[in-house]
Amino acid sequence: MNDKLKKIEELKQKLNFSKFTEGEKTRLTEEFMIEFTYDSNAIEGSTLSLEETSLVLKEDITIDNKPLKDHLAAKGHKDAYYYIEDLVSKKNSLIESQILNIHSLVLIDKPYDKGKYRNLPVKILGTDAILAQPYMIKPEIENLLNWYSNEDKLNILEKIVLFHLRFETIHPFIDGNGRTGRLILNLELMRNGYLPINIKNKNKKRYYDAFKQYNETKEYSLMLDIIYDYLLEEFNKYNNLI
Repeated sequence: MNDKLKKIEELKQKLNFSKFTEGEKTRLTEEFMIEFTYDSNAIEGSTLSLEETSLVLKEDITIDNKPLKDHLAAKGHKDAYYYIEDLVSKKNSLIESQILNIHSLVLIDKPYDKGKYRNLPVKILGTDAILAQPYMIKPEIENLLNWYSNEDKLNILEKIVLFHLRFETIHPFIDGNGRTGRLILNLELMRNGYLPINIKNKNKKRYYDAFKQYNETKEYSLMLDIIYDYLLEEFNKYNNLI
């Protein structure tokens, strides 16, 4: 076990949510949700600032001169985040319908595409990533879920990281793949007793580099390191509050 993983496990055991009142837990969840929504949408091109995202989500305010699609994306991501929190409480395993439901909430502004696999071949500009052809999307998602359910040689964080990388390489939707993938990432972290993480827009180059590493070499060390760093940040934040 590397030093970062060992530290994460130590902090995980140390964390005691009973120290917080229900009101405090709600406040902390809301603050994380807003920051996560801001950063995840900003990675995909949203023009809303963190402050504007907070106003849209908490006060239902419309920001002048900002696209309607950015407002809807914020609200859809909020609903999707609370949906995955509800899934965590039910302690079910990840299944295809959950992925489609998350995507439906994320793509609230595109009713004809939400919750549906794409019918067109796509590519990520500027990369040589080979994405799944439309007719292969459903079987590849099913294979990925089967692998995730039955893989028992890797530690759980490695499995979650590899799932994220493989999901994004399949790129099952015409839009919303990144946001959906990061929500699934947090769903699986929380299901396994970890805190959710917020991959920040300001660090997106490192995040993209991790996909490049995986697409070119099938190595996942950079993405694993990114997840470790964000988990350490979140656990240290909560333990410092306690």
